[in-house]
Amino acid sequence: MRKKVSVYDCSVIELPKLHDRAGNITPVTNNIEIPFDVKRIFYIYDIPGGEGRGAHAHKECHQFLIAASGSFEIELNDGTTQRTVMLNRPYYGLHIPPGIWAAEKGFSSGAICLVLTSHGYNADYYIREYEEYIKSRDEL
Repeated sequence: MRKKVSVYDCSVIELPKLHDRAGNITPVTNNIEIPFDVKRIFYIYDIPGGEGRGAHAHKECHQFLIAASGSFEIELNDGTTQRTVMLNRPYYGLHIPPGIWAAEKGFSSGAICLVLTSHGYNADYYIREYEEYIKSRDEL
């Protein structure tokens, strides 16, 4: 059986910020800046005020979220403990391991959430109902 994951296993990681007179660049390299190989990249944008995204858990997939523009909060829940993390700089990201319920909320106007994942999309690997998540916690 796998070690039960906690919201404290989710970590904010400061990414390199390379600056010169032409602006900044932040590299993200598999297994260097983030603790997994990236298999999928997508971004979320044009979220209406007051709306949220996410509100699910992954059975196997690691996620790394970056506020590429603007800001938003991620509410993390491990079935026992809740924790909220604010992302508001493009050189910080949040690593969310499998087994954590996560929901993105409080998007600022023009916010862009960049998401890097360890797995491609497969609907069968998501838990989308919180009650199901709580029931399956011992299996995650």
